[in-house]
Amino acid sequence: MTAPSQLTVTGHETKESSAIDQEPMAPASPRPEGPGRPGERGGEAAPVELRADCIADSAGGLTFDLNAPQDTHTTWSAALVLRLRGGDGADDEVRLPLGPNGAGRLRAVLPSTVALAEGRWNAYADLGDGRDPRRLLPGVNDLRSLVDRRPLAGIGRLGVRIPYATKFGNLALRSWLRGPHAEAGDILVAPDGMTVSGRLYGVVPAAGARAEARARRDPKSPETAPATVAVPLTVEGADFTFTLPYAELADRWAHGSEPWDLWLRLADGARSVRIARLLDDVADKKQVFSYPALPVPAAAGELRIGPYYTLDNDLALRVAGPAED
Repeated sequence: MTAPSQLTVTGHETKESSAIDQEPMAPASPRPEGPGRPGERGGEAAPVELRADCIADSAGGLTFDLNAPQDTHTTWSAALVLRLRGGDGADDEVRLPLGPNGAGRLRAVLPSTVALAEGRWNAYADLGDGRDPRRLLPGVNDLRSLVDRRPLAGIGRLGVRIPYATKFGNLALRSWLRGPHAEAGDILVAPDGMTVSGRLYGVVPAAGARAEARARRDPKSPETAPATVAVPLTVEGADFTFTLPYAELADRWAHGSEPWDLWLRLADGARSVRIARLLDDVADKKQVFSYPALPVPAAAGELRIGPYYTLDNDLALRVAGPAED
């Protein structure tokens, strides 16, 4: 659903920075110029650009098929390398064996059983030729199996990987690893509130389960106090639904443009579960799924309230104050 009145993005978005596509521009290391044909440096041929086609399977695995000139030399140690952006730990690099797959093609497979931490992973090819691993360019993505993906509700941990092209034109993966998980489905926006439907994975709710909207405020700020609005959760099998009225959110508005994160509290004392939309082929939903910001009367004036997806594809609401003159 799209409407002409959308909520303004403010500085609060910096709190979702874990998913921002901040891939640095990495210029090639300079080499001494020398005799050779055009396109060569120091008499050495420039490396051929490698492009990877990606095929996703319904279990969460990915297959990478790389183009490669037929005279490309690879060794037994050749690998497709995935590196977690911003990571520096031992688990923040994954090497997948890379081998021939017909004339001019190389293949690597990322099984669904290999866990990738949540975040953005840059993709490289290490041909074992002594060069530094090279960034891969995106090819053709076959992500049909991810559309309307519906894993078994009893799955303990849900892994999602979606390949995409970065703003610098390189191949990367967006990864999520969640258990339990609350998958957002249909969102019905009305003047007095919104109704959210979805599906639970890896958890069975207890009596008294509820949905919670939590204001994303600085707990140390003397100007604002933490705020939570809870509503009953209706559950039928693995499916859930709840309706969140806008009136109480408007009454709790503090100032500016405030984001509220949406969670499920499935049992007293249990860990809360973030509501997100992960099970499709869209890596960044913030710019794709658009919902209207509707006017809501409040003591401070007319506010505008509407849902949106964060940079991490989590479901949230924004309560925006009256426009300044």
